[in-house]
Amino acid sequence: MKIRIVDAFTARPFAGNPAGVVLLGTDGFPDDDRMQQLAAEVNLSETAFAHPLPPGEQADWALRWFTPVTEVDMCGHATLATAHVLLSTGTATGGIRFATRSGVLRSAPADDGTITLDFPTAPLTAVEAPTALAEALGAPVLSAYDTGRQVGDLLVELPDEKTVRALSPDLAAIGRLPHRGLIVTAGAGSAEDGAGRGPADGYDFVSRFFGPAVGISEDPVTGSAHTALAPFWSARLGRHQLTGLQVSARTGLVRTTLHGDRTLLTGHAVTVIEGELLAALA
Repeated sequence: MKIRIVDAFTARPFAGNPAGVVLLGTDGFPDDDRMQQLAAEVNLSETAFAHPLPPGEQADWALRWFTPVTEVDMCGHATLATAHVLLSTGTATGGIRFATRSGVLRSAPADDGTITLDFPTAPLTAVEAPTALAEALGAPVLSAYDTGRQVGDLLVELPDEKTVRALSPDLAAIGRLPHRGLIVTAGAGSAEDGAGRGPADGYDFVSRFFGPAVGISEDPVTGSAHTALAPFWSARLGRHQLTGLQVSARTGLVRTTLHGDRTLLTGHAVTVIEGELLAALA
């Protein structure tokens, strides 16, 4: 059985967010504990497992995602990675429908090599930021939003891009928040504010994601977080189509298009490792 490592939301190797991808046979998913053990062995933010569904089902493939410590309800970059593997190996062509814990998610390839994912838009509810959050971040919090059950994160706005880039947060304190993870964001900066980049450089906002509660200290590029970032920044900037830059050490670009209760996430992906899984999953 093949296992692949795919860098998602990037067009070049060793950038974006790496995900493990395991394509299974028609027998379905193996035992949950075995998938969790393999995800811990791979030790990336997510490892995706997919198996084909019979003709006539509401989807083409069943898909699940595991961090090194737990299964999650939604993952953008590992879905993009799985679609990329299916398309690049000729296992599937054209649009692909995935049956997941977040309903049916769709992917569609484009002539420029990108793949677009169709995900549910996260509902944003303004909340009061936890009193200790600014101290944990070492930066002032301008606003905070709950992203709903499916995403399960806390989204917080910081003063500027420079602040987002410079964060060195207290991960233990963030891990005690009652959320899957913490999304921090700010509008794109400029050379004048010290960030050295801005909207003219091809992105509209920046973000970072911290998820120590689910075994991810900092996620390189978080597709699911952009289902919350898209409505947040579309409302601020007055445009449905935006580009987000996640300013982790690896960085990655996510193009977002807001369609009401659906958000389209577009990016590239590249396979960097292909190997043979020697340990049985059954």
